[in-house]
Amino acid sequence: MKNNKPDQQLASRRNFIKGSALAAAGFFIVPRHVLGGPGFIAPSDRLRVASIGVGGMGAGDVRGIFSSGKVDMIALCDVDDTRAKQSREAHPKANYYKDYRIMLEKEEKNIDAVSVSTPDHMHAVQALMAMKMGKHVYVQKPMSHDIYEARMLTEAAEKYKVVTQMGNQGSSGDGVRQMVEWYNAGLIGEATKVWTWTNRPVWPQGIPWPSTPIAPPADLDWDLWLGTAPYKDYVGNLVPFNWRGWWDYGTGALGDMACHIMEPPFRVLGLGYPSSAECSVGSVYVGEFQRGYFPDSCPPSSHITLRFERPGKEELEFHWMDGGIQPTRPEELGPNEMMGDGGNGVIIEGTKGKMMCSTYGANPQLLPTSRTKDVSLPQTEYRVPGGSSGHYNNWVEACIAGHGSEEFKKLSSPFSVAGPLTESVLMGNLAIRSYDYRIPRTGSDNQFDYPGRGIKLVWDGANMKITNFDPANQFVKRTYREGYSL
Repeated sequence: MKNNKPDQQLASRRNFIKGSALAAAGFFIVPRHVLGGPGFIAPSDRLRVASIGVGGMGAGDVRGIFSSGKVDMIALCDVDDTRAKQSREAHPKANYYKDYRIMLEKEEKNIDAVSVSTPDHMHAVQALMAMKMGKHVYVQKPMSHDIYEARMLTEAAEKYKVVTQMGNQGSSGDGVRQMVEWYNAGLIGEATKVWTWTNRPVWPQGIPWPSTPIAPPADLDWDLWLGTAPYKDYVGNLVPFNWRGWWDYGTGALGDMACHIMEPPFRVLGLGYPSSAECSVGSVYVGEFQRGYFPDSCPPSSHITLRFERPGKEELEFHWMDGGIQPTRPEELGPNEMMGDGGNGVIIEGTKGKMMCSTYGANPQLLPTSRTKDVSLPQTEYRVPGGSSGHYNNWVEACIAGHGSEEFKKLSSPFSVAGPLTESVLMGNLAIRSYDYRIPRTGSDNQFDYPGRGIKLVWDGANMKITNFDPANQFVKRTYREGYSL
C-alpha cells in the first residue's frame, strides 16, 4: 500500500505558507453582499426563472415572481405572440420561445425554476417535464386538469426534491391562518358541515361547440395551444379566456375558483381525499321544454356534495355550489350583513358555532359577527410576509433556500398540500361528467338512460378509482394527443 504521509505533510506546509502570506498582507475574504453594499444580492442568492404562458394571468405571474428582486427572467414561452408582448417588453433580455419543450431543452442548464401559467390541460405535462430536470415549479391553479395528473405531480415533487407552489394566493393570506387558530382553540367546536360557493362561471358554459370553424389569428400557434387536447379546428370566442368552459381544456367554475374557496376549510380541517361524491347539475334548454345535451361543455351551474371520513370523528359533509347557487343564510348572520363577499364564500358549521370568510380566505368572521371583535388569541400560525401578496416571494425564497430548508417548510401551497386539494376539486368534475354520462335506451334510437344520476360515487382515494360505477373512471385520466405524455 502506498504511504501518503509525505504528500499530506507537503500539502499542509503549502497551506500554512499560503495562510501566513495572506495574513502578513492583511488580506481576508469578505462576503460578497458586504462588498456590494446595501441591496446587493450575490449570484448564489438569485433565482433564474423560465416562464411558460406569459400573457394575461401569466403576465401577472411574471410580474409577481420578478417583484421579489431576487429573480432573473431567463426565458419566456407563449404560443400567442400578441399576448406575450407585455412580458417580452418588460424582460427584453429573456430568450423567447413558442414551444415549451424546446425552451426547457435549450435552457436546462441556464435556469433553476419554471412557472406555468397556461390553460389547465397543459399544466401537468409542462410542470412534470421541468420537475424531471430538477427544476422548482410554480403552477397556476388548478395544478392539473385531471385527478391522475395531480397525483403524479404530487409524487414527483417528493421524488425529485423540488420546491413547488400552486397559484392559489389566498393560501398565503392572514385570513386562513386566523381561522386555523380559531378552530384549534375550539371556538366553533367540531366541524360537521362546510358550505362553499361562487357566482362563476362568467364565461359561456352549457353550450354546443361552435359549428363554424374560422382561421386562427396569425400570431397564435393553434396546434401548440391545443397541446395534449384532441385536434379540433379553431373557433371564435374560445381564446384567450372562454376555453375554461370546455372539458378538453378547462375545468369549469370548480377548477377556476374552488382552489381559492375550498382551500380555507381544507387547511383549517386538515382534509385529505374524499370518500364519496354526488352532484346535481343545472339544465340548459334549447327549445320549449327541451333540455340540451352538451357533454363537451361544463354545465351552467352545479351543486357538489363531497364526504370526508375522519378517524375517530363523524363524517364531514362538504358542499360546493356554483352558477349563483348559494346555501341557506345562517340564522346567526344579521339580515343586512353580507354572506361571504356576496358572490363567493365559505361557511364552516361546528358543534359550538360557525365561522365564515370570503374568497381567498379574506375577511374571516365568527358568527354572529359580533363574536369576532371579542376574541383575542395568541398567534400560533406562521404569517407570510405580505400575506396574499407575498405568495410569489414565499416560493422564491424557498427555491433559493432549497428543498427541506426552513423556508421550504413555510410554503403555503406546496404540492403535498395542493395535490389532495386539487384532487378533491376535480372529484366534483368527475361527478358532473358522470352525471351526464348516457347510454342508448334499449329499443330506442333517440332516447337515453343516465345511470350516473341519482347515485353516490364511492371513491377509493389511494387507488384513484370509483368502486361502484366504472364508467366514471374514464374521467380520472385523459388520453393525450400524440407528442405529449407524462
